[in-house]
Amino acid sequence: MSAIDLAAVRADTPACRDRVFLDSAGSSLPPRQVVDEVVGHLRREAEVGGYRAAAERQDDLDQGYAHVADLLGCLPDEVAFTDSASRSWLAALDAIPLGPGDRVLTTEAEYGGNAIPLLTLARRVGATVEAVPSDADGALDVDALRGMLDERVKLLSLVHVPTNGGLVNPVTEAAAAVHEAGALVLLDACQSLGQLPIPAGADIVTGTGRKWLRGPRGTGVLAVRRAALDRLRPRLVDLRGGFWESLDEVRLHDDARVFELWEFGVAERLGLIAAVRYALDLGLDRIAAAVGERADRLRAGLAAISGVEVRDLGSRRCGLVSFTVEGTAAERVRDALLARDITVTVSRVSSTRYDMTRRGLAQVVRASPHYFVSPEQIDQAVAAVAALERDRRPDPL
Repeated sequence: MSAIDLAAVRADTPACRDRVFLDSAGSSLPPRQVVDEVVGHLRREAEVGGYRAAAERQDDLDQGYAHVADLLGCLPDEVAFTDSASRSWLAALDAIPLGPGDRVLTTEAEYGGNAIPLLTLARRVGATVEAVPSDADGALDVDALRGMLDERVKLLSLVHVPTNGGLVNPVTEAAAAVHEAGALVLLDACQSLGQLPIPAGADIVTGTGRKWLRGPRGTGVLAVRRAALDRLRPRLVDLRGGFWESLDEVRLHDDARVFELWEFGVAERLGLIAAVRYALDLGLDRIAAAVGERADRLRAGLAAISGVEVRDLGSRRCGLVSFTVEGTAAERVRDALLARDITVTVSRVSSTRYDMTRRGLAQVVRASPHYFVSPEQIDQAVAAVAALERDRRPDPL
């Protein structure tokens, strides 16, 4: 497998030349092809109006389902477009029939954005939400999962990659166990879509465009396997998801598009499709290898600095790198690095309370280097963190 052409992807990403951008897990830098698509369509809307501009691009919009299907390893009619990963996840959850006594299992890597609606829904319908323990490496313990399964378990909310570190959960193994119990698997691929191939096994997959996929904000995808669709009960359906066939009769789409809404940002969706094509052209295996190399280089450099602790879990790791600096709040580290044109962010306990409470962490610095970050920039970031640590320590007498 050949390596990604670093010079080419950096040429497509002009902003990465002047700064060390390590926040693709937050909202990445889009390539020029995505920017040109979005801006170009907005200009066309200004020229001829939104309806006509959209009609001119209908073939490209329709082809987008096949591109996303290639990315996710599913069928085009199993794909729906949304305005965010949150919208995808909430629409899927709302369609899963849950009632009194039902059980929902999660991982200890669960996002706050998922836990809040899960706990709210469970309280309303009389269900329970339970976290499956992690194994010794911090990943979902599949044996523990099997021990918790019974006929009352209706759903596993499975986070592929958490928001606060480089852990990669065992999707295929967990899904196989859950399916033996007759339950559904809702896979949150928010932090893996665009940096890793998506494993087979989940019934429902949700993801965003703005992170590793390098698409616009306000874009998301939802994949629903045909085998699971009959078990779902979508409630909030408009004239995109259904048809008003007579005065008192409606018919819903019999595929994933039942979850779509009629109104959407056409420019943003075209930009998302361009981002998907860009990722497919590079190849997900090549992207995963390049991102993994940069993350490993960053982890090794940080681990060698006295007073810095890398906080990533898992025996298999990806492009998120979390760390703490002894005696320095994560916000101060972030701000000090930003002053040196190095972009990182902070992950807090409120975003992933199961995991960080278990580990006694209030916050971590999160760095997420994409394939357009050069090895020299990784070393520059390590040197900057080392300088912060040196400045923190008092001079020896």
